Amino acid sequence: MTKRKSAPPPALPEVNFSDYGDTRYLHLGTEWVQGSMKLDAPFDIDLEYVQRMMAWLLFVPAPSVARRHAMQLGLGSAALTKFCHRKLRMKTTAIELNPQVVAACRLWFKLPADDARLSVVLGDAAEVVAHAHWRGQIDALQVDLYDHEAAAPVLDSEAFYADCRQLLTEDGCMTVNLFGRSSSYEQSLQKIAAAFGETAVWAFKPTREGNTVVLAQRVPLRPNRTVLAQQAETIQTRWGLPAPKWLRVFKPLTS
Repeated sequence: MTKRKSAPPPALPEVNFSDYGDTRYLHLGTEWVQGSMKLDAPFDIDLEYVQRMMAWLLFVPAPSVARRHAMQLGLGSAALTKFCHRKLRMKTTAIELNPQVVAACRLWFKLPADDARLSVVLGDAAEVVAHAHWRGQIDALQVDLYDHEAAAPVLDSEAFYADCRQLLTEDGCMTVNLFGRSSSYEQSLQKIAAAFGETAVWAFKPTREGNTVVLAQRVPLRPNRTVLAQQAETIQTRWGLPAPKWLRVFKPLTS
């Protein structure tokens, strides 16, 4: 009897970039934009939906941010990783499957080398969240896992989101990039609600491009609008994010 050969792993897409004006874009073998960077402000967050992935800042005291741990599942153009590491001074861990993406971010998108606070890990996000290593240690989990066609999340099951919840500290939050105008959005939202509980879930309206950021809390918090508005002003003042505008398009899943 001959041993059957296992199927080879799927080929990872080619990584490239394009420049248009003062902006550099990351592509994974297609014209779809997987991330961007302003050439004259490489540590700022350029894309609107990526800025909204920082909405967890609305729920934590600003002075505590630098003592917290952020994790990104999917590196993209490293915008979130660079912002958390450089601007927020956080311990930051990024998980990326494609070594070409890591190399591209270091060559073309100003991603710093690993240091005492920064760790870029080559690995499968599904395996990472299911492992006990970081369980209960992540304060801000940012999930942006799309394939090279940007059609749907690569990992999008209730079990995956339950594993994500297990990574979080008591006041930790997960933010997820979904396509709010796609048929899969409502299904994804229900899976997140099933894993976290409906009262723990908040959502933005879609951006013009259709990206919808969903936020889920390990423990549900419902600060009133006055508290949120004060927090949003602090975020804008300290870190330059347009948080006051978020509150116009950001609300809990259940009233």
